[in-house]
Amino acid sequence: QVQLVESGGGSVQAGGSLRLSCAASRYTYPSYCMAWFRQAPGKERELVANINNNGATRYADSVKGRFTISKDNAKNTLYLQMNSLIPEDTAMYYCAARGYGGYVSLVCGILPTGYINWGQGTQVTVSS
Repeated sequence: QVQLVESGGGSVQAGGSLRLSCAASRYTYPSYCMAWFRQAPGKERELVANINNNGATRYADSVKGRFTISKDNAKNTLYLQMNSLIPEDTAMYYCAARGYGGYVSLVCGILPTGYINWGQGTQVTVSS
């Protein structure tokens, strides 16, 4: 059973930074997509950024230039470095993943339905 465990959330003032981590246990797929989603109260869950096993990334327009997604394959850990945070970034942040059994060329999806494994979420609160 794949487990994703997020950490690193918290409260910060506007302009500050946070780094989220997602530790993936028993994740041994040769091809995969991993992503960060977020959901604010009363809003739909939305993609923040995703990355595939080749390192190709995609970002939501709202976070481009401020957030960076990366992964450490040796540690089986996904990161989200968030800089220049604004109050609109306040949300629960979720790590998500989907693995594939063979080596395939992937374009990772932007919808939550495209991911199978989810973490429990970590809260990020940005005050003005």
